[in-house]
This record gives sequence, structure tokens and C-alpha cells, in this order.
Amino acid sequence: MRVNSNTRARTRAAVGLTVAALAAGATAGAGPATAQPKAAPAAPAAAECSTAYRIEQKLSTGTTWRMCWRYDGKAGLVLENISYQPKGEPKQIKVLNSARLGQIHVPYDDGNIEYDDLTGFDFAQGLMNLAPGECPGGTIKTVKVPDSWNEDPNVKGLCTTTRSRGHAYRMQGDTANKVFQTEGKDLLVYTVNQVGWYEYMTEWRFQDDGTITMNVGATGSLSWDDYDAGDGRGWPIGKGASAKATSHSHNAFWRLDFALDGSTKNKVEQYDSTVSAPTRGQRAPTTKTTRTKVTKELAGDSKAYRWWRMVSATGKNKDGHARSYEIVPGPTTKYPGRSYTKHDLYVTQYNKCELFASHNPGNCGAGAGKSVDKWVNGQALTHPVVWMNIGFHHIARDEDQQPMPVHWQGFSIAPRDVTAMNPLTPAELGWQNGHWRPRS
Repeated sequence: MRVNSNTRARTRAAVGLTVAALAAGATAGAGPATAQPKAAPAAPAAAECSTAYRIEQKLSTGTTWRMCWRYDGKAGLVLENISYQPKGEPKQIKVLNSARLGQIHVPYDDGNIEYDDLTGFDFAQGLMNLAPGECPGGTIKTVKVPDSWNEDPNVKGLCTTTRSRGHAYRMQGDTANKVFQTEGKDLLVYTVNQVGWYEYMTEWRFQDDGTITMNVGATGSLSWDDYDAGDGRGWPIGKGASAKATSHSHNAFWRLDFALDGSTKNKVEQYDSTVSAPTRGQRAPTTKTTRTKVTKELAGDSKAYRWWRMVSATGKNKDGHARSYEIVPGPTTKYPGRSYTKHDLYVTQYNKCELFASHNPGNCGAGAGKSVDKWVNGQALTHPVVWMNIGFHHIARDEDQQPMPVHWQGFSIAPRDVTAMNPLTPAELGWQNGHWRPRS
């Protein structure tokens, strides 16, 4: 769905997207950006970056997110020093050293071509200007694109705003006279990068309950000269069946460098549950959950009743439980055609040279390999880095024209025991922690 790299033309004109396009679909928490009331200024962030490169937002529900941003010449937007401070916590809780895309791999079904959009097709160079209406109630920051091929490298391309995501919770109280409910609020940070005919919306949603959701949404256009899927793998677009758009995959990787409570010495755990049929005297099947400590590099696969978490080596919540973040994969179509796309999750030992999941441009040493699967070689995990692979198989349809609706792919990380209670708990219910009993 792109023109040849030698002939394609780019433009820095404002992207013709609308707020409705933001709401066109949701895979891992994607949704419309809507303006929120201006919150009171939060306490000053740590001096980790200058004001121009700082993002700080206190949401109306009381949670504050702080982070720094920069723009990489290949990866595009990189978020660093990400911390979370819910109401009631005396100081900010660091979550991540950095969060960024690790690759977008696009192989075509007919076997004639595949692309690595970040390292091989100028993803970062394609940063697009955003119109004010695309960032309702927020701020559009100017980004200086490294080694820009345009006369002016400055692009108004980074939106930071807030949005409502609907119910955060709803609970009938002890009597029928009281309902506890509130609307959840998010900080939304996003860019749009044009690659050939595609426009990738890279968004990060920081929820007031501590969850971080990362999505890539592909929109733009079907290529007008890519209707030659003569091998039968394409889908007929337009009148009749003579023009078939070539089907292809989008395999998106993210790279997360955790630093829970400010330490990179995080621990990785895998949980698997098995369900057994009822035995004599039992009324229902039984489920047993087993924890496995992951001490060496891992190439992991999602399956039913399996999940992973990153555990803080230093921090505990007010109940004395170790803080952690659970990895929550979104829907995926795993692409088996390349060694690095055969697994859903990789955990590698930190190496500053290992930055892209495929066709990594750095020289990481003799025999190091150029893809994430080659880096899983038995090293002990003292500074684990998580790589998440979420795939989407795009078989075009008539509704993909024109313009093409956004199709989303992504995943989340959710707090597990970061706070002693729901960080949005109303003060009236704050005493109901643990095995509580109704007051007399």
C-alpha cells in the first residue's frame, strides 16, 4: 500500500484527519480525544528535561503524569522518565525509563516485498503537521526532525491533550440510596507519521488509574497503483473483480525499558493457570495458578490463562505488597514468516545498542544479530527490557476507500499493587481496604 521508495513524494501539509477519525476504532483502549476542563497546575516535575521537552498533566480525577519527550531520527517519538502520582501518594512513582516503537514490519502476502518502516522506510522523516482541531483542548508542540529532508525541519507534530474514557467504576453502596461512579480521564500523547500511502497514528494513553495503553493506528489511503494481486491473495476493490488490492501484515513492536520506583533491577514473573475437570465431591472445575520466576532472557507466547508482570525490586505499596505492572496484550495475528515475529513477547537484558526489533542498524558486536530473537541467548536478567509484538493482517475491503478508516493494534500495561486501593477510590470508601466489615 505504498509507492516505490525512489519515486514517492512527501508533503508537510496538515494531515486531513478529523476528530471522528480518532474514534474510528479501538483495539487496546483507543478512542475519541475530547476536551477536558483545565486542571490546576501540578507540582513541578523533576528537572529531568527542559520545559520545552516536558509533559506534565494533572487530570481532573487527581492523578498526575510526568514525562520527558524527544524525537529520534528513526523511532520517531520517544517518551522517557515516565512517572505516575495518584492522589494520596506523597511522591511520584517512576514506571519507565523509556517507551518507544521498536519497529513496524510490513510483509506483503504475495512474497514480492516487505518493509521495515522505522529503519528502512523513513518513518521518522514523515512526521506530519497537525491541525488545531486534531488536538481538541490540548497543545500541539513543535518537533525538530533530525536530518530533515525538508527546508524547515520544524513540524507542529506532537499533540498532548486529555480525554474521557467513560466509566472508571460504578458501585451500588451499602444502601440503595448511594451510587458511587466516576468518569475516567486520560492524558493522550500522539503523533502522525506518513509512510508511503499510510499514515500511522502513534498514540500513548496514560490513564488516571495508572494504566498505560499504547496503540498504532493505520489510516491514510489504499495505493491507487497497488491493485495487481494476480496470485489470488488480494481482495477485489471497486466494480467487479478485476482489481485486487494486495493483502499484507503490519507487525508492530514496542520497546519498554522499565524502572519501577526508579530502579532498573526489576524482576519478571510468568503466571500460568490450568483448569481441571471436577473430581468426586466437587461442584465445579478447579483452577490452579503457578508462578514462574523469569531469570533469563525470554521469547514468550501469549495463550489462555497466561500473563506476565514486571515487579519492582525496591518499592512496596502501603499494604506492604511489591509494586508491579502487568502486561496486557491486545488482539493480535501472529505472523510466522520471520524469526523475530514468531513470538508475542521478548524480554532481553538491556543493551544500549539493541533498539529495533528487526534490521537493527547498530553494530552490537560480533555475532550479536540484527533482530530481537537473536538477542535472547540466555543472559541473566538484571535490567530487563520488554519487546511486545502485535500483528494485524490487512485484507483490504471496499470500505477502506477513501480515506481508509483507522485500524488499531496495541496493548497495555496495568498497575498491579502499585497502590493499596483503587487510586480513584472516593474518600467515603477509603476505610474499606482488605477484609472489611460493614460498620454498625
